[in-house]
Amino acid sequence: MAENKFPSEVVGIPSEGKVYPKDSPLRDGKIEIKYMTAKEEDILTSQNLIKKGIVIDTLLDSLILTNGVKSEDLILGDKNAIMVAARILAYGPEYSAEITDPNTGEKNTFEFNLADCPFKKLPKKHDGDTFKIELPVSKKTIKYKLLTGKDEKLIESELTARKKVGSNITAELTTRLKHIIIEVDGSDDTTTINTFVDTMLSRDSLHLRQEINKVAPDIVLKQDVEIGGESVEVDIPLTVNFFWPDSTA
Repeated sequence: MAENKFPSEVVGIPSEGKVYPKDSPLRDGKIEIKYMTAKEEDILTSQNLIKKGIVIDTLLDSLILTNGVKSEDLILGDKNAIMVAARILAYGPEYSAEITDPNTGEKNTFEFNLADCPFKKLPKKHDGDTFKIELPVSKKTIKYKLLTGKDEKLIESELTARKKVGSNITAELTTRLKHIIIEVDGSDDTTTINTFVDTMLSRDSLHLRQEINKVAPDIVLKQDVEIGGESVEVDIPLTVNFFWPDSTA
């Protein structure tokens, strides 16, 4: 672990490290993060970082102490878990947010306990950075991976380049699939994968995306609240108060 003069905690991640290469420092399924300081609060209020859309990544990079690990190395679910852990260490697990009653439209404030949010883990016995399925229509065997922050940046760069050349089609879905799929029937040839994705049947595409959602580890940001006299499970909204609990005081 990195040497530091700030108090820190070693926290677990939903993937338990199983989706990372065996030589990755993430492989043991734990990350050391330090407690937030005024420096990190400066990051959170930086309008420049907010406009660039990198404020959370910059914050996490400032907090992560494990050598050789940056936020872009994490898959989305692990990144979400680290963000929640950082917030708990900074301000405690209590988090207040408004929920809208779907029947009346009335808004009420509820208090959630972030420490009670469980991890959604990988399917049992899975241990590896790739997954394999057979598609229902084409019967093609697909090997795929979960995207990291680094992959997401590459995808965003490619989509931005398409916009600059005047393309009317963003091609976000196919671009993502070309980064997710790493083999088609045993072939890892880029041209083969790209051609397959561009001609992929919608039913196969939907099946693949559903499977990815099913296996991808994450932190479950849902809890039960009482609305209209009934207990209802709701998504915990991540508002400005997530990292600034007293901002409305």
